[in-house]
Amino acid sequence: MSHPSQRLDDVVHQRVRLGILAVLAEAERADFTYLRNALDVTDGNLSRHLAVLEEAGLVRIRKAFEGRKPRTWVSATAEGKRALAAELAALRDLIERAGDPSRS
Repeated sequence: MSHPSQRLDDVVHQRVRLGILAVLAEAERADFTYLRNALDVTDGNLSRHLAVLEEAGLVRIRKAFEGRKPRTWVSATAEGKRALAAELAALRDLIERAGDPSRS
């Protein structure tokens, strides 16, 4: 049996990308501005992380106009939801295996 850390997904595990998928787990979709503010990142940084997730098939990005204002909506794909669930399971296993480090 391999160590739970071997199950961590390099695409998902990065802090901002994990945050994006976590936010999307709470809602059907989120707009770019909400994600940027919730994760406290720059427009460029968020755009790059969204591109990585989109290329991996984990999110869907839809651009639309509301009136004359452009708006970017992001939603998790079924694969993105599965990837987040797998990442969280691996993290739970790591936590369980490590126990309480304050007891050392």
